[in-house]
Amino acid sequence: MYNLKTARLMTGNDAAAYAVKQSDVDFISAYPITPQTIIVERLSEYVASGELHAEFVATESEHSALSACVGASLAGARAFTSTSSQGLALMHEILYVASGLRCPIVMAIVNRALSAPLNIHGDHSDVMGSRDAGWIQIFAENPQEVYHYLIQSFRLAEHPDVLLPVGVNLDGFTVSHSSEPVEVLEDSVVKEYLPRNERPRLDYYSPATFGAFALPTHYFEFKVEQDKTLRKAGEVLDEVAAHYPSPEGRLRKIDKFNEDGRIAVIIMGGTTGTLRYAIKSLRFRDFSLISLKLFSPFPSRELVEAVSDADAVVVMDRSMSPGAPLHPLASNVATSLYEAGVSVNLISVVYGLGGREPTIKMVLEMFEKVREIARGGGKRLSRLFLGYQGDGL
Repeated sequence: MYNLKTARLMTGNDAAAYAVKQSDVDFISAYPITPQTIIVERLSEYVASGELHAEFVATESEHSALSACVGASLAGARAFTSTSSQGLALMHEILYVASGLRCPIVMAIVNRALSAPLNIHGDHSDVMGSRDAGWIQIFAENPQEVYHYLIQSFRLAEHPDVLLPVGVNLDGFTVSHSSEPVEVLEDSVVKEYLPRNERPRLDYYSPATFGAFALPTHYFEFKVEQDKTLRKAGEVLDEVAAHYPSPEGRLRKIDKFNEDGRIAVIIMGGTTGTLRYAIKSLRFRDFSLISLKLFSPFPSRELVEAVSDADAVVVMDRSMSPGAPLHPLASNVATSLYEAGVSVNLISVVYGLGGREPTIKMVLEMFEKVREIARGGGKRLSRLFLGYQGDGL
């Protein structure tokens, strides 16, 4: 039940901008691209009206937008930007720079399909194309989660044991442009939750070097240490979430629904609600649902614990890895299960490419097909394409 005194009707983009405003950022860089443009538009309004005292810099490209954030972050500013699709692809070079320089930047990524052919609708192709850039990656299911997760992301990014950039992902249009009541915290509560931590920064009186040239004698070590830190961030996340003042909004690595179901479905993002409805209201009680909130660092231990007793595991990817044995999320799940010694019937499902949103009818057909595969027994790998109009499901 929403407390109407603190609830506001917001889209996912509005919720993102409001969370950033309350997080008291110092620097915002902006370049418009559908469907994220509303986020920086709202933030520009907050700055223009005096509600937010921040430097707002409109750049000439997404590459420049993230580059400006790197400079601001190294100078000690709390920095934010947002993008989608081709914009994230254009940032690709600087994604590695931001993580390698340990810049605690927070970015909202409104997920959208990559060209070609040109498409402005939602899928996860953009962020999966950047999954190895060394960023913490979080996925929100709805505008309420967008709000909570962005605030927690600043504390996670700036934690002294982390100092890494964070991307908060929300599905293009279905989450970014859909409205729902969003419960918000008081400004003073958010400010208390987000203290300013001392960290290495550019300073005229205390010279330091950032981004120095690294020969083969040192580069390898830098990358291994960066990987160790990213893995450590998963442990720090639990601490960051535990202190968040809204218990129901605390960021969890995974969220489980109907845990007794013998067929486990793993998914990220906005389609989670459609599956939850199908399981709950249409009485597919033999299915459990695992909504993955943290993609990087990947929560292997928590995921294996959640599915180790399942008769079958369904992994739903809203992107593809052309030519690879498995798609991004399915690949991570399969590796986690193999490493833990868990042998189970695994069904890799690709869905929702280019904004082809799964209907209830499509989900029910998938559930029936998965039941058929699970009844067949054995420990095998199956592949399905949900909603594909060629050969297949």
